[in-house]
Order: sequence, then structure tokens, then C-alpha cells
Amino acid sequence: MHLFSGTGVALITPFDTHNQVDFPALDHIVDHVIRGGVNYIVALGTTGETPTLTHTEKLAVLRAIIRKTDGRIPVVCGAGGNDTAEVLQWISEVQQEEGVAGLLSVVPYYNKPSQEGMYRHFATIAQSTELPIILYNVPGRTVANMLPETSLRLARDFSNVVAIKEASGNLAQCMDLVAGAPDHFAVLSGDDDLVLAQIACGMQGVISVAANCYTEDFSNMVRAALTEDFQAARELHYKLLSGIRLLFAEGNPTGVKAVMHQLGLCENILRLPLVEASGTLYQKLSALN
Repeated sequence: MHLFSGTGVALITPFDTHNQVDFPALDHIVDHVIRGGVNYIVALGTTGETPTLTHTEKLAVLRAIIRKTDGRIPVVCGAGGNDTAEVLQWISEVQQEEGVAGLLSVVPYYNKPSQEGMYRHFATIAQSTELPIILYNVPGRTVANMLPETSLRLARDFSNVVAIKEASGNLAQCMDLVAGAPDHFAVLSGDDDLVLAQIACGMQGVISVAANCYTEDFSNMVRAALTEDFQAARELHYKLLSGIRLLFAEGNPTGVKAVMHQLGLCENILRLPLVEASGTLYQKLSALN
């Protein structure tokens, strides 16, 4: 099994009623996802509302997650952006923190680099650190799709480029990645509603939003699929499917924070420009719990 196979959870960042990071709630959430069976935590990803955190807050959140995890499962740190030099500076700080098992680095957003620009961006990152790197392709957010040949070129050229979180939603693109992946390179899902089908095609796991709140069922679904118990995995998939779709109905992490509030894990508070779930969505999610 690959270090980042199975279920990774893209952890939320809880805020208190004063809109400050709620560190006691963060401790509870770390325990919650570990008890629920996730294989590793991804800190400071999109679901963690990282663009709204200050530099000081980001370091504090990362350290709090590492401290509370206490070596029980690996912790991956988000390290992406659209300014390569700024990403390198962040990585230089992150890699000094004990307990960081790898980096998740998103395709540069807004500037819309070419495939060669994407390659050089990630090549520069890979040459700057010995930490394992998970590429993150999410064209719905970045408006730039990293093609399989670019991802696989990076995997072949750099031994520390060890995985990709592929969130294009394009199953043909996913299959091209699986078919061409070198042995050390894992292809992971970034689409919670497609995980079962993607694992059946050879992908090795997921970095999930739903694993924050539907933790045990979601982790068990992925585990069953990876052991080719597709009957059990299919039952859990369809049990979860309506809830997963509702989680994203008004953006992320709007839905997942609503459910975690219902579970008593955190306040239902997001930082602008994101807002809390509408009353209608909140009620629909509550009816599923």
C-alpha cells in the first residue's frame, strides 16, 4: 500500500463565535476523524478555508493538528499557490516542522499557466524539498487543467512526486493517469461521489471532504473498495451519495460545516467570502443525520 492510499481527510478549520480559529474544536475534530478510520489528514487545503487564514494562523493550525495527531496517522500540509517563489518560501518554513509527512500542492490558479508552465512550477517545488509531494489538479477551481502527460512527466522525473489528487471529474483522464503511473506514484480521487468507480478503475484512494463528517461510513467504503469487496462498498456509496451531493450544493466547506455543527463538533461559522448554509440546505442535511 502507498503511504497516501486509502482515505485522506481535507480537514476543516473551525472558527468560534468571534471568527477566530477554534483550537479546542480542532482538537475534537482531529480525534473524531482518527476514530472514524481515516488514514491521514490533510491540513490547510481548500476545505480548511486556507485563503482566509493569516500566515500566523496557518502555522498555528498546522502545529495544532500535528500535536493532536501525535503520530497516530500522517499529516500532509497544503503548499500551493500561483506565485512559485511564495510557495517555495512557505515550504521552507513547513519542512522545519516535525511531523509533516508530505505536501499537497495545487495547480496554480488564476494565472492559467501552460502545461510547460505547470511542469516548471512543480519541478521547481520538487527540487526545493525532500518531502513527498501530492500534486492537486482541480480545474473547476483553478480554471487550468493539468493533463495526464504533464502529471506523469513530473512523476517520472522526480521521485518525491509521489501522488496526484485528481479532481477533474473526468474518468477518462483518471484512467490515463492510472495506466501510465510509475510504481511509486498513486492516483487519488478528489471527487467524493466518484470514488467507488475510480477505485474500480485502479485509483488508490481519496482526499475527501465528506470524511470530515461521514467519517466512519466513508472510510469503510474506501477500505471495502480497495479490498475489492464491491458489494459492501456499493451499499455504503449509495447510503452516502445524497449527503455527499448536498455537502457541495452551496459550496465547500459550507455543507460540511453545517453537518459538523449538527454533530456538535464546531460552530457553523465560515469566513467571508464564504457564508453558512441556507436554512433549506441546513434542514436537508439535518434530515439525513
